[in-house]
Amino acid sequence: MDGQRIVTANICLKNYYMNSFSSFKIDTRPKCFEGDKIRMSKILNREITVHAFKIEDSKVPAFQGNGADKCLHMQLSINKEMFIIFTSSSYLIDAIQQIPEDGFPFTTTIIQDDKRFLFT
Repeated sequence: MDGQRIVTANICLKNYYMNSFSSFKIDTRPKCFEGDKIRMSKILNREITVHAFKIEDSKVPAFQGNGADKCLHMQLSINKEMFIIFTSSSYLIDAIQQIPEDGFPFTTTIIQDDKRFLFT
């Protein structure tokens, strides 16, 4: 075979054996939390189970001006009912980042100490 035919044959073989996206088994579903939004005041001093979290840039201009430029999103449950909570508490953000990945889910109670929220 001449060089042109070999190149054409190799291209045909690559196309024939090309992977499909579905063969990679990649989960393309958005990683959204489930449940209704709940206010911090509704969960204070109650035992909760924290399932997951993510930290994003805060979208609230008033918080950004006070140095609270991050927002903690937590997936939690109370009595097996799922909720989502949003907070800019730097204490909670710092603490939850220190929990190892295999430490989820975990139970805790969030308390208010002066103006700070803390896990107990």
